[in-house]
Amino acid sequence: MFASKLLVLPLLLASYVHAHGFVHEIAVDGKTYTGAQPSDQRSDLSSIIRQIRDASPVKGANNPDTNCGASAFVASDVGTVQPGDSLTFDWRGADLSRWPHNTGPMLTYLASCGDTACNEFDSTKARWFKIDQQAKKPDGGDWYQADLMQGGKGTASIPSNIAPGNYLMRHEIIALHLGQSMGGAEFYPSCSQLKIGGSGTGTPKDNELVSFPGGYSDDDPGIFVPNVYDNNLDYQFPGPPIAALVTADGPAPTTTSKNGGTSTTKATGTSSSTAKPTSTEGSGGVKSQKCKLKKGSGKTGGVYARHVRRAVRRAFGRKVSA
Repeated sequence: MFASKLLVLPLLLASYVHAHGFVHEIAVDGKTYTGAQPSDQRSDLSSIIRQIRDASPVKGANNPDTNCGASAFVASDVGTVQPGDSLTFDWRGADLSRWPHNTGPMLTYLASCGDTACNEFDSTKARWFKIDQQAKKPDGGDWYQADLMQGGKGTASIPSNIAPGNYLMRHEIIALHLGQSMGGAEFYPSCSQLKIGGSGTGTPKDNELVSFPGGYSDDDPGIFVPNVYDNNLDYQFPGPPIAALVTADGPAPTTTSKNGGTSTTKATGTSSSTAKPTSTEGSGGVKSQKCKLKKGSGKTGGVYARHVRRAVRRAFGRKVSA
């Protein structure tokens, strides 16, 4: 019996470590677009969301998969949207359970596909400009990402003065529950294919455009965050600032922090969930493991040991020494 339970232990740990995810659905103007679940085989599902091959996190800021996710397939359809439209992003675990992480920002970018329809556009050629960024809530406690664990959704709005045309939208979560260590950040980018209407004239400036990979570095203050669990964290968003075309007709969506980065002010839109977020990682109604490191620690060894001890206690009903 003891041996059989020991065999189950690695499976318990593996199910926790690999509880990652993707954008399951995007909703805009009353229409919902469903994306295919991650798979090595391209789905025949008609969608505007580019299917990724693997729901595991992209590791390393220079990883080619920071572009649109793990070897993403081009989607078959293009969604029509208008300036000012608000979009919601339903992030799920790979098995369609609730999103499993609660720490780190959500960011949204657009890139022009030019005269090419975005369902034929090579995203490695994209030059991205940022239209939205969300980090911690104004009270300085929970991150907006934490709402996703309770069934909430990410949000972003199409800039009201953007020039019409073909655009890729890149909505991204950067999970920082291991961000106290260099290279610990987990990137979850998702790309969707749009055609924006209207008669706007707004276009990004050259110095607001970035490529992925290339837009981030592993040592950026918003990616390597030793004090990520400090409630007084003055978070600095990685990447370029919000494009000027977004704020041309109103106040800037973010404020400058005392150390020169951008503050935790939510850029645009509002959170779609009013549920109280939780401070632990996990999904569904099952009490989850904390993926948080000890304050000031840059190593994962202590975290892994705690996970092992907790899993063994559940399996055997007794305490296990370190």
